[in-house]
Amino acid sequence: MQDILEKTGNAIRNFIDWFYFPFLHFLPREIFRYAATGGSNTTLDIILYFIFYRFILKMQIVDLGFVAISPHIAAFMMVFPITFATGFFLAKYVTFSSSVIKGRIQLFRYLLSVSGSILLNYIFLKFFVEYCGLYATLSKIITTIMVIVYSYLMQRYFTFKTGKRLLPARNRL
Repeated sequence: MQDILEKTGNAIRNFIDWFYFPFLHFLPREIFRYAATGGSNTTLDIILYFIFYRFILKMQIVDLGFVAISPHIAAFMMVFPITFATGFFLAKYVTFSSSVIKGRIQLFRYLLSVSGSILLNYIFLKFFVEYCGLYATLSKIITTIMVIVYSYLMQRYFTFKTGKRLLPARNRL
């Protein structure tokens, strides 16, 4: 299974890198890959969110008996497991494939960083839909843009740790 994941990741990485040449001089390859994979996963997230919100939930409150969940939050909760899995795969095997951190640690750290993204998604969706009165899908798009910056920084410097390390200070006499 690991071999299949790595080969699939290599194929996707090679495909993305084929489009990298025009950006070679002003955009690091890792950021280009993050933009491509993150953009693809984000597009999947927004499309699935729209489908779940409009057609599956039909913009209706989900009453579980013990709690009622607003449709924009329920759609987010339904889409999350799908985009969590695809996001981890793309980050681990395509974008941050040079990371030397063990997979189980990456997964745990990814879960932590995504938990922060979930919290931000929840707060911003509630704010934009319920307090600002924006449409749910537009609110999701705005929220996603804001969370992307947080997500990249967490993945690069924490989850997969591929960012440049600070050099240790030299001992002065």
